[in-house]
Amino acid sequence: MTSQTDNAAADSQRDYSKTLFLPETEFPMRAGLPQREPEWLARWDSLDVFGKLRAQSKGREKFILHDGPPYANGHLHIGHALNKILKDIISRSFQMLGYDSHYVPGWDCHGLPIEWKIEEQYRAKGKDKDAVPINEFRAECRAFAQHWMDVQAEEFQRLGVDGDWDKRYATMDLRSEALIAGELMKFAMNGLLYRGSKPVMWSVVERTALAEAEVEYQDYQSDTVWVKFPVVEGPDAVKGAYVVIWTTTPWTMPGNRAICYSKRINYGLYEVTGAENDFGPQAGEKLIFADALAAESFEKAKLTYKRISDVNPASIRACAHPLRGKGYEFDVPLLEGDHVTDDAGTGFVHTAPGHGREDFEAWMDAKRDLEARGIETAIPYTVDADGRFTKAAPGFEGEQVITDKGDKGKANEAVIKALIEADRLFARGRLKHTYPHSWRSKKPVIFRNTPQWFIAMDQDFEATDGVTGTLRDRALKAISDTRFVPGAGQTRLNAMIAQRPDWVISRQRAWGVPISVFVNKYSDEVIPNAGFNGSDELMGRIVDAFTAEGADAWFVDGARERFLDGLVTDPDEWEKVDDILDVWFESGSTHAFVLEKREDMKWPADVYLEGTDQHRGWFHSSLLESCGTRGRAPYDAVITHGFTMDEEGRKMSKSLGNTVVPQEIVKQYGADILRCWVATTDYADDQRIGPEIVKSNVDAYRKLRNTMRWMLGNLAHHKPEEDVAFADMPELERYVLHRLAELDKLVQDAYRAFDFKRISQALFNFSGVELSAIYFDIRKDALYCDPISSLRRRACLTVLDHVFDCLCTWLAPLLPFTMEEAWLSRHPSQDGSVHMEPFHRAKAEWKNDDLAAKWRRVRAVRRVVTGALEIERAAKTIGSSLEAAPKVYVADADLWASVQSVDMADICITSGLDLIAGEGPAEAFRLEDVAGVSVVFARAEGQKCARSWKITNDIGADPDYPGITARDAKAMRERAEAGLPV
Repeated sequence: MTSQTDNAAADSQRDYSKTLFLPETEFPMRAGLPQREPEWLARWDSLDVFGKLRAQSKGREKFILHDGPPYANGHLHIGHALNKILKDIISRSFQMLGYDSHYVPGWDCHGLPIEWKIEEQYRAKGKDKDAVPINEFRAECRAFAQHWMDVQAEEFQRLGVDGDWDKRYATMDLRSEALIAGELMKFAMNGLLYRGSKPVMWSVVERTALAEAEVEYQDYQSDTVWVKFPVVEGPDAVKGAYVVIWTTTPWTMPGNRAICYSKRINYGLYEVTGAENDFGPQAGEKLIFADALAAESFEKAKLTYKRISDVNPASIRACAHPLRGKGYEFDVPLLEGDHVTDDAGTGFVHTAPGHGREDFEAWMDAKRDLEARGIETAIPYTVDADGRFTKAAPGFEGEQVITDKGDKGKANEAVIKALIEADRLFARGRLKHTYPHSWRSKKPVIFRNTPQWFIAMDQDFEATDGVTGTLRDRALKAISDTRFVPGAGQTRLNAMIAQRPDWVISRQRAWGVPISVFVNKYSDEVIPNAGFNGSDELMGRIVDAFTAEGADAWFVDGARERFLDGLVTDPDEWEKVDDILDVWFESGSTHAFVLEKREDMKWPADVYLEGTDQHRGWFHSSLLESCGTRGRAPYDAVITHGFTMDEEGRKMSKSLGNTVVPQEIVKQYGADILRCWVATTDYADDQRIGPEIVKSNVDAYRKLRNTMRWMLGNLAHHKPEEDVAFADMPELERYVLHRLAELDKLVQDAYRAFDFKRISQALFNFSGVELSAIYFDIRKDALYCDPISSLRRRACLTVLDHVFDCLCTWLAPLLPFTMEEAWLSRHPSQDGSVHMEPFHRAKAEWKNDDLAAKWRRVRAVRRVVTGALEIERAAKTIGSSLEAAPKVYVADADLWASVQSVDMADICITSGLDLIAGEGPAEAFRLEDVAGVSVVFARAEGQKCARSWKITNDIGADPDYPGITARDAKAMRERAEAGLPV
């Protein structure tokens, strides 16, 4: 006969593992993202998820993020990936917030880089570009751009970027070219477009004018000279003296027409008392300097000196040009200039109005007075498009400032030699400083006076809103009305607009939209204009022709007659302008043909998002174009992100070997890993990425995936009818739902604030710490071992259901592939998608701040207990916390009150736990940051349950199951009744 003790012993050896409600799911632990993600893309495409979203969203408030067009040239780099993923997160999140978020991707297709590529192909084939008809050349540029658009579109979509790819826009679309020309002609009509002569930044290498946005500053070594200008009109005290200037561009001396000074600076008359050299200034020479800079200048020339008297430069009317006698037979007036300082140089600024913006402005400000004095104010064209001196620079014609390779020419040395021969050189030197370079050729640019087309910044005009003002004033007002994220962007753009010169919009190239106006050869009248009766007809003809044929229509033989016949008396009297538009004008016009003209879009956009460099680029040009035609900005908000650096914060470059290629990350790890990096970085600053950072994102992703997998496994057999009402739930479950309610508000607010790092940090922390490390750990026993009917178990599953749906939808904009996989694992559907769901919301009743405060205190006590048990584990006193039944002393009244109604053994995952009011013994375990709690370790007493492994005194309470607890025995009976394995 078998005894009860023998039965218990046998039962304790029984394998109960198959009777536990362990997680079951086909959602794999290994994501296999590189293989699986293309399958999800194919599914979304076959289901037309984007189209279904548009149909589903009809009637909703529109949310439009207007895509700043990347350039259609080459594969995507990491900056492209960051930019497009950020845009995708915003577009997806606002769709799930309940808007109709219609994202239309686009491309910038015209411009010099593509021309260069075609010219390179020509050179490789020995083909002469000038022998190729212009529209044949343009066709090759178009084909090149189309190829890279197709490549980039595929690469963007592989990153999970969703959008209206079938109806994308491009600046080279025929309709786009027509409307860009239409926008340009609006400036002709409102009087802001003019042809003028101004110094512009000129790339000799590229043979074109450059806008501010096309220039970057690099270190450069310049020749510097101190030059003497003889005073020819001034007080007796300074007759025979010289005004000395300092410049880093000796080659601009032939263009000198004035000297600027500042009334804020003190000047003096100085006399040379001794010289080390036989050449240059000698004893007795009198020179005028700013007092703060005299000593430094004399030291440079190796001269001794004495100060004779004060000098008021306003009393000096004119000096002779230093090269008088060599073709420069004119006087040089002295002008007051706000740009003059005594930080460096001599306190006098050599002023060549054809070679500098400030020089030009000072000259033009004084134009009326100068003309009254009989001084010629025309600005000479001293340097041509090839960087060579013209005949307007006597003695130097043909000398090059910059070669076609971007190297220094011989112009500087030729001018310096002439100054030495004229005895007008005070001193010379060299200076390493930052200097403007073309961002494409990486070669230095020059300022040269050229005929160009401009948009006036400070001329009054009437916008379509009927308000009169200047473009600058309208743009500054628009900036103040725009939301900037981060806020510093507003200050930056405001400063740029406040100080910028007139906008030069012409380029002397072939691939682009032409400046579609005509100029009268005799009167210089520009048409269309507001006073020309045929303007509407002319504009209509041009726009219609471009819509049908593209801008190529401008360059075919007979175009002038085609557009002007019947509108002017003699078309031959009119010059067709063949310059093309600055590409920034083109991209700045995209709001007109993407937002305003499409019925599925709206104007203005809610958001423009680009890199911080676009304050001088797309944000800037779009603002000016829109304010000049519509009187306001084309956007309500501007978001900027920083640049992407390597892990050490260095700029990426091929030479350093530190570039990170997004395609390689996608191939090795998957697009969701790259998106995880974007979501967790502070995009407002410069970001860092590299192998170690990618690996850390892989680890974070795996933890999150395992959390989702564990929930899916436990929810595998859960049915809605088993849900527990909120009021009937245990406190722990209600606390978790309270946390879900807090996160719901955080997620909603942060998505609206475009703060994705805050979202990812909060949700990753909730998933990895509050759920996996605490809640899941606590409830594993209930989920695995409780009876099917257990309210505690069903309440936990109810909470997991809510948590899963919330996390899955909240994270879908960040990790679209993974959340789609998880969602369909939980909610199988042939045509469903998490991306057609709204964000799942918490219920108002879940929010309970008092309960949350209580459970923060419970968690504090738990932390002390688990800390004490970790020491015992490390000492191998115990292997599992279930072997413990610690004594927990609680001296803090609030903490004591909080733990009274809580099963702390359950919360601390121990087989028992004694709560004792008061201070524990001195040797008890404590944590410094949790006052009033101490723990003394004690072993659990009793027998170990063969099913749950808890050590208790009720083992064998059910004679049919002598090796397990009464709770586990009940679970076994319910399993048997449900037909489950026992």
